[in-house]
Amino acid sequence: MSRTYVITGAASGIGAATAQLLGERGHRVVGVDLRNADVNVDLTTAEGRERMVAEVATATDGRIDAIIANAGLASPTAATVAVNYFGAVATLEGLRPLLAGSSAPRAVATASMASLYPPDDALLEALLAGDEGAALARGAELETSAPEMANLIYGTTKRALARWIRRNAPTPEWAGAGIPLNAIGPGVVATPMTADLTATAEARDALLQMVPMPLNGIFEPRDVAYLLAWLTSEENAHLCGQVVFIDGGSDAIIRGDSTW
Repeated sequence: MSRTYVITGAASGIGAATAQLLGERGHRVVGVDLRNADVNVDLTTAEGRERMVAEVATATDGRIDAIIANAGLASPTAATVAVNYFGAVATLEGLRPLLAGSSAPRAVATASMASLYPPDDALLEALLAGDEGAALARGAELETSAPEMANLIYGTTKRALARWIRRNAPTPEWAGAGIPLNAIGPGVVATPMTADLTATAEARDALLQMVPMPLNGIFEPRDVAYLLAWLTSEENAHLCGQVVFIDGGSDAIIRGDSTW
């Protein structure tokens, strides 16, 4: 049976690969991105997020089957704070009412294995408090700090997003409404976002020293698309609040016996 999916970040990388896969399987995809999508909006802004919800509602007659909140940035900037956390949360919360008419509603967000690294505590606290002003201010401070501080932005936003998923998935609004809400934690995927980090053999080797991926190394967006497609399919009826690491083994190495 054909289903209707909304995918943010649909113009490139994991989002584009997922949209292509779902389209090949006969589903309808409404893509959201800055440009070259069905809905072109800027998810760093409250206005863009509101317009996204309104335009998706119009395009789908107010009924969808699945949300894939995939849009994100990896730059060490305050804009990454706005998109990766507040844009993702606004996507999930704003589009959730449109799932009400589906017989098998599903939602998933794209976090990252970078969520496993130590965060910036001040930024994490502001994110989890939902204080966008404070979070952007801290993001701006980190952006203009030393590179090792600025580089904390990405992983911190992804940790906050994973924790938001864990906190909200079992609630009446999600699990109580029959909506499995989960996330994925990709390792290094060959996308435009990682192109500079994987451009040469030396760069790839250096990256894999920081991000250990013993199982088949760096992989293609299509591999992530298969997982996203299953998580948002009718078959996934019981996963709740899980962050599924598709990372070639990074989680197993970094966290080891500290989780199970």
